[in-house]
Amino acid sequence: MLIIPAIDLKDGHCVRLKQGVMEDATVFSEQPGKMAAHWLSQGARRLHLVDLNGAFAGKPRNEAAIKEIVDALDDQIPIQLGGGIRDLDTIERYLDDGITYIIIGTAAIKIPGFLQDACNAFPGQIIAGLDAKEGKVAVDGWSKITGHDVIDLAKKFEDYGVEAIIYTDIGRDGMLSGVNIDATVDLARQLSIPVIASGGITNIDDVHKLCEIEPEGIIGAITGRAIYEGSLDFKEAQALADKLSAANYDKS
Repeated sequence: MLIIPAIDLKDGHCVRLKQGVMEDATVFSEQPGKMAAHWLSQGARRLHLVDLNGAFAGKPRNEAAIKEIVDALDDQIPIQLGGGIRDLDTIERYLDDGITYIIIGTAAIKIPGFLQDACNAFPGQIIAGLDAKEGKVAVDGWSKITGHDVIDLAKKFEDYGVEAIIYTDIGRDGMLSGVNIDATVDLARQLSIPVIASGGITNIDDVHKLCEIEPEGIIGAITGRAIYEGSLDFKEAQALADKLSAANYDKS
């Protein structure tokens, strides 16, 4: 089980939002490269980046900060990136710059054929991001709730060839209210590709709960506000996840 630190970028700074509200942003650092290097030094084995301005604008807006992070990590760990990615040229540019995985969310729903084309063009490097509230998918930086069912879309995206699904419960993201374990398990059981949990991780108890469901196909959990505000110690969390993952492996 990977514990994956999130770096959300707004106006070149590292921030966290509550439930995706851009006006409710807390700045944690004005030096994205140093923040990325910090998580690397703490033992992170993957990093999750979101271009928040890009998610709302529908085009990249924080490329300078993203390049700063890539340079700071120097290919030592994989980086997954989402936010405002709407065409194959943008994907290719980010991959050339050193990003490992591209996360496609809104565009997977609003641009017919785009996700499938991306999977065909860049096999093994496309992750689908499904952000949901009460089982329905949200788009456009969580500003609109669609009528699409999360599980139905996830199955379709799996058929397209995505590498994994990132599932975010937007009612819990940034709220430190705990992970929606039931919804995450329900989704993972319907798929053969891995699921990465996101939204609501509060403390070490949530890591325990997530590791218990790892055998269902949940390979990682993204955390942001909890590790920045100190309710979750990242090194302790990853050490516990490694210990519990090893125990799960021994049982199998």
